[in-house]
Amino acid sequence: MSSTHSINHVSTGSLPSVRVTRTASHRVLKRSASLISPLLLLALWACVAHAGWFPPQILVSPLKVWRAFESTLASGELQSNLSISLLRLLEGFAAGAAAGIPFGIALARSPRVEAYCGWTFAALRQMPTLVMIPMLVLILGVDESLKIVIVAKATFFPVALAACQAVRALPASQLEVARLLQLRGWVLYRRVLLPAVAPDIVTGTRIALSRSWMVLVSAELLAADSGIGEMMELARQSLQIDTVMVCVFATGLVGFALDQGLRAIERGSRRWQRT
Repeated sequence: MSSTHSINHVSTGSLPSVRVTRTASHRVLKRSASLISPLLLLALWACVAHAGWFPPQILVSPLKVWRAFESTLASGELQSNLSISLLRLLEGFAAGAAAGIPFGIALARSPRVEAYCGWTFAALRQMPTLVMIPMLVLILGVDESLKIVIVAKATFFPVALAACQAVRALPASQLEVARLLQLRGWVLYRRVLLPAVAPDIVTGTRIALSRSWMVLVSAELLAADSGIGEMMELARQSLQIDTVMVCVFATGLVGFALDQGLRAIERGSRRWQRT
């Protein structure tokens, strides 16, 4: 009987390790599977470039793009332009989010703000940011303020909309309990509103950050004297397609990294909300 008990104890004790092993192997398989499509695209790109279906002025080989990446990295050109673009993104995004969150909460909580600003907000939100670039160039020129204003506009509306919808979706019972506890002012925002709406605001911020990054690169393509978009445009004018592809991949990787960072913050905010 004791031997049977020990066998059961060993087998039961080994279950957690088996589960951990299975979970780890599942993660490895999932990450490996995510590499299949990029590798297939890379192989297809190399085959098409090697076959010569397109002129080399239009489609260059992956090896040539890699050499251009090493060259721009060694000269510091890529890092310099990326840092300039990221600084513009940070400044404009911070300004747009700092204005969008309180405005969205006020739009949801105050009938007066909704009466005065609701229709204007809805109309301006539908106006594409890129359409406003020619008008903003006439007003602001092509200085840094142009890019920062464009990013702030692209950030403000998704963040404000997410904050407004999150506050309006709060259960009435939750706000009623806050009133019974006499929570007002900053205490109400800190203890009730912000924890409740944080995940939705972070989701809206993710959308805003992706849009802002794309809008910024597009603005740099049209009107800029520095940045990753301007580097891409100069390479296009010089028919340096390999450098253009380096800028394209760098833009995509930076956007992916920013999105993954905010996704981690989103998961943390949901854990904070449950707590």
